[in-house]
Amino acid sequence: MSEAAEDIRCAIEPAQLRQLLGCFPTGVAVITTCTPDGQPAGLTCNSFSSVSLDPPLVLFSLRNASRLLPTFQAAEGFVINILSQQQDALSGRFASSRIEHKFDGVAWRAGRLGMPLIDDCLASFECRAHAAHEAGDHTIFIGEVRHLSAGVPDQALVFYKGAYMMLAESLRKLVVEGRLGDADIDEAYRTLYGTLLRLASERATEAELDAVREAADAIEAHPDDAPLKERIASASAFFSSIAAAGHNEALTLMAQTMTSVLRERMTHVLSVRPRPDLFPLRRKVAHELRRRDPDGAAAALDELITQLRKG
Repeated sequence: MSEAAEDIRCAIEPAQLRQLLGCFPTGVAVITTCTPDGQPAGLTCNSFSSVSLDPPLVLFSLRNASRLLPTFQAAEGFVINILSQQQDALSGRFASSRIEHKFDGVAWRAGRLGMPLIDDCLASFECRAHAAHEAGDHTIFIGEVRHLSAGVPDQALVFYKGAYMMLAESLRKLVVEGRLGDADIDEAYRTLYGTLLRLASERATEAELDAVREAADAIEAHPDDAPLKERIASASAFFSSIAAAGHNEALTLMAQTMTSVLRERMTHVLSVRPRPDLFPLRRKVAHELRRRDPDGAAAALDELITQLRKG
C-alpha cells in the first residue's frame, strides 16, 4: 500500500464513519438458523442486501466478534426475516446480549429448509449457504434463496441515524402539531446535555473542547440575514459537539433525537431571528467546559436555556 493510501485509511475515524453510514436508511431483519444440535438461533441485522437475481443470491454480514459466528459458519443455511414497524421490540430482543434464550415467547415455525421463520414478518427468504468471505472485522455470508414468502401488509421497520425512523417520524409529528411543550423540551435538554457536559469535563480531548468553542463562534459569525438552513445547521452543530465530547454512544443516540426535535422546531414552530444575547452564554458553556468544571458547564447550559425562553 502506498504511503498516501495508508494516510487516507488512517484518517478515517471509526465514530465518524459509523455516524455517516447511518445517513443511509436501512431495513431491519432477524437472521435465523439452527445450531448443530437443532436449536433455533438468531440475531438482528441491518446489513441484509440483494446480490443477484439469477441465481437468486442475498447476503448479510456478521461481526467476527459475535458469539454466533461459529453457528452460522457451520450452518447449512439461514433465513432472512424482514421486520415490520410493529416489530421494533423483536428487533431489540434479538439484538440484546443480555437475553440468552432469544426465542422464548417468540412466535415462529420451521420453514421448508427446517430453519426458523418468525411469524408476522413482511417477508422471509430461506437460503442455502452459498459462500462466506472474511472482510475486515466482519464475515459476509451469501445465501442462495430456495424458498420465499410474503407476510403481513405493513410498513417496514427502518433504521436511520442510529434510531428507528418510525420513532423519528413520530417525534416530527409531535413537534409540528405542537404537542411537545417548551417545559418538557427544556427539561430534556437540561437533563441530557447537562449529563453530557459532565462526562465531557472528564473525557473530552483538547480537540473536542476546541470544537465546542468553534461551534459557538460559528453561530456568532452568521449575518443577520443568514438563511434558516445555516442557522439550523450551526445550532445543531453546537449541541452535537457537546455530545461528541461526552464519549457515550447511548447518550449520543439520544442527542441525535433531540437534534431532530430542534431542527423541526426551528423549521416549523419557532420564530428564528438573531439572538446576540445568547452569544456570551454559549461562550460560557464552552469556557466552563474548557476549565473542566462540570457544575459550571451545566449551570451555564441552564442559564442559556432560561434566557432562550425569555426571548
